[in-house]
Amino acid sequence: MGDPGLSRRGFLAASAAAGVGMTALSGCGGDSDGGSSDGTTTIEWWNISTTEPTKGVWAALAKKFEAQNPKVKVKIVQLENDAYKSKMTALTASGKLPDIFHTWGGGVLKQQVDAGLAEDLTDRTKDFAEGLLPVAKEPYLLDEKVYGIPFDIGMIGFWYNKALFKEAGVAEPPTTWADFLDAVRKLKAKDITPLALAGKEKWPGMYYWAYLSMRTAGASALQKAYDDQDFTGDPFVQAGQHLQELVDLQPFQKGFLGAAYSSPTGQAATVGNGKAAMELMGQWAPVVQADAGKGLGDDLGFFPFPAVEGGKGTITEVFGGGGGHALRTGAPQAAVDFLKFFASEATDVELVKKTSALPVVPAAESAITDPNIKAVQAQLKAATGFQLYLDQAYAPAVGQEVNDSVGALIAGSKSPQQVAESITKIAKEEQ
Repeated sequence: MGDPGLSRRGFLAASAAAGVGMTALSGCGGDSDGGSSDGTTTIEWWNISTTEPTKGVWAALAKKFEAQNPKVKVKIVQLENDAYKSKMTALTASGKLPDIFHTWGGGVLKQQVDAGLAEDLTDRTKDFAEGLLPVAKEPYLLDEKVYGIPFDIGMIGFWYNKALFKEAGVAEPPTTWADFLDAVRKLKAKDITPLALAGKEKWPGMYYWAYLSMRTAGASALQKAYDDQDFTGDPFVQAGQHLQELVDLQPFQKGFLGAAYSSPTGQAATVGNGKAAMELMGQWAPVVQADAGKGLGDDLGFFPFPAVEGGKGTITEVFGGGGGHALRTGAPQAAVDFLKFFASEATDVELVKKTSALPVVPAAESAITDPNIKAVQAQLKAATGFQLYLDQAYAPAVGQEVNDSVGALIAGSKSPQQVAESITKIAKEEQ
């Protein structure tokens, strides 16, 4: 994941921008072991499960853990993705993290580790972590040490409405970028909105540039560009040009620049209510589509991001990641026990059945029944390359610049060349 050093200036600047006061964060983490006079230990668990059924399932799991551990109380803090990232940035700057917190691994986790804020879990979790899927554990391994325990693994791909494809005369999901653009044109010709996008939140737009970069330059090139502090090579500019081709077709829903991801009028709901034919999103998409909208049922399908003609990448190279949990340094044993509980076969089967999560415990794989989730799993198992989300793989300031610059390209205020130059500039400043 490179060697991005901790930039406290960057964290403090982001905290101020997020409007999160340090005094509001003072109750989190720190040196307290969460103990009380009656011997009860309270552990604080921060996660991003704000949509149903996942929100309710996770709350019920916390209650189940409490029932099995009468001397432990779990305090849940659930925040939407962007709000979570902003507040965790501020918490990192303050030097205090929650006992248990959601992590995607990569460069963000590395900065927390470099700052001495995240617990080395290598020895404390050895009795159960070794049995988890190796690919799921990869983002949380730093210098061969374990700093996070996965609960999910997956990839980004296109979720599409089969009925709208049929109406537009798109017989098969496209496998090349040229065919994809042609499908967009066919959908527009039938007055069908081809794509839904949460332009307000920026990270969903980043997926397009990241995948196009992988397809033009090859999966390994993204990490190499970060390590070399140089994204100005032709393949990355070409990735922006391919994205510009898509943007020029005006494929997104009306008002997309102000749309959120999971709100009632956002990206997921637009697809879930049949008002757009596709979205580029992770394996959690069906659940959020059904929570924010009606859901598509049997009309929902999945296909991998197409190959780019003449590119060095292949359609079997995957962009994505999973979710994991890390602990603050010095977290009580109860927090480790919770990680073990969450990584158990029984919990994983429940997550697979009730939230469509992809299993990280091999024995839970048989619980997958949804054909689309099976399709995602098949793509992952056949993957010939893997790249973690850029806003997590890279140092926070670099990841944010990728999101912002790509968002500016989609909004029409930056050129493909300017995107590459802006990301390069921040990468040189931060490393």
